[in-house]
Order: sequence, then structure tokens, then C-alpha cells
Amino acid sequence: MRASFLFSEVTTGLRRNLTMTVAMILTTAISLALFGAGLLVVQMADKTQKIFLDRVEIQVFLTEDISSLDPECEQELCSTLHTDLENTEDVVSVQYLSRDDAVADATERVFADQPELAELVSPESFPASFKVKMSDPSSFAIIQTDFSERPGVDSILNQQDLVERLFGVLGGIRNAAFAIATIQAVAAILLIANTVQIAAFTRRTEVGIMRLVGATRWYTQLPFLLEAVVAAIVGAALAIGGLFAAKSLFVDDMLAEVYGANIVARITDSDILLVAPFLVLVGVGMAAITAYATLRLYVRE
Repeated sequence: MRASFLFSEVTTGLRRNLTMTVAMILTTAISLALFGAGLLVVQMADKTQKIFLDRVEIQVFLTEDISSLDPECEQELCSTLHTDLENTEDVVSVQYLSRDDAVADATERVFADQPELAELVSPESFPASFKVKMSDPSSFAIIQTDFSERPGVDSILNQQDLVERLFGVLGGIRNAAFAIATIQAVAAILLIANTVQIAAFTRRTEVGIMRLVGATRWYTQLPFLLEAVVAAIVGAALAIGGLFAAKSLFVDDMLAEVYGANIVARITDSDILLVAPFLVLVGVGMAAITAYATLRLYVRE
């Protein structure tokens, strides 16, 4: 098949059904953009998880008698707990916080921008505690099992639970993007199928003549398949451009504060470039398979 003939047929087909072609391109672009957004959320969640797991600590809160009567953790009950925690498997460090230390820590981390509220915080508002850093945060069960019932221990807080809640929110956003992308993909597949059928119908006479003079079925149907693929490539390019535009115009400004506080990982241009090949492959694959199946099932020339 000559390249000039193929190019002419594809160009003619796209131009002849311009409205359907534009609709197919836009629907494909929206579907791929939402799919790409879901992939970016997955990447952001993975990088954010690494950020938080590096910070995750287990906090062992002590009872009122230790908090009030042993502020320096010098008596046997408190010091034994401290030593046993340090000797526990996977524990990297143990920091003791008296009530005064807890107030200073809360003032610095929580009330840094609200000095009027910081003045209302008193040492009696916080129990003494141990901050435990572990090499593997998933080993929380060791601390929970060995120390939750120990004398002097009031409760144990695992910050990993809070991290998992955050990732639950990110997972919900990802699932929503994938769900909408799936609906859009179904719409794009139907449009591709309809476009291929209409294109084949409008050129049925010339296709019939080509078959009469010996052209193979593959020879006559390849232009229709390539039309769908070209439209998908254009749609993928629009989707990738849309992701870059959304990042620069909306996402960076909307998440500037949480980026600055290092609460969630930043979505970068490199992340979009990383998912771009997948969008092109998915778009081309979806268009090619749909066009081929449509031609085999509905077009009999």
C-alpha cells in the first residue's frame, strides 16, 4: 500500500466526518486526562507515604501519677519503661517528654500561628509521654502488645493510623478519577465504533470497487483503523497538555500551602512526563482494538 494513498485516505476520512472526529478526539482526551490524573494521584500517594513513614512515631502516654510526680523520669517505674522501650526490637530512638516538654512541642507544632491559643495551654493539659521512633513503622504491634498493659502506661498512639486515613482520602480521589475515566472510555469506544461505521458507509462505493479489482479486505480497511488511531493520538496529546495546564494553573496554587509544609508530595512535570507514554499507549490501543472489532463485526465489504 502506497504511503501517499494511505495518507490521502486517512486525511479525507477525518475531514469528511469532522464533527464525529472532533467529538471522538475530545471524548478520548477527557477519558485519558482523567486516567492520567488517577495515575498522578497514585504517584503522589506513594511519594507522600514515604514522607510520612519517615516521620511516623509511636507515642506512649504515661499515667497521671508519673506525669505529675516524676517530671524527670528518674523513678524506677518510668526509667524502667524508658530502658525497656530502648531495648525493644526495631526501636531506633526513645525521647521522653515531660508535661512542660509536651506544651512546648504542641506550641511549636500546632499553635505556632495562633499565639493567643498557645497562652491558654497549660502543662496539666498534657500527660508525659515517650516518643518512639522505629525502623519499621509497621512493627507497631510489638509496642502495643508489650507495653499497653504495663503499669504506668495510660495509652499508646500510633501515628501510622492517621497516615492511613490520609491515604484513604487519596485513594478515594484516585478511585473517583478512574471511575469517571472508565465511563468516558466507554463513551469514547462507542464514538469510535460509530465513526468507523459511518466512515465505511460513506465510502462503501469506492471500497466495493477496490474489492472488485482485487484489493484485500485488510487493504481497504486499514485507512479506517488509522483514522481512529490518529484521532486517539490527538486526544492523548490534548490530555497530556491538559494535565500540564491543570498543574500549572490550578493544582500548584491550590496545594501551595501543603506543598510548603511537606504534607503531601509535589506533583512535578516529570511525573506527568512519566505517565504520558501510558496515556498514548492506552489511547492508541483502545482506538485500534475498537476500530478493528467494528470493522470485523459490522463492515462486510
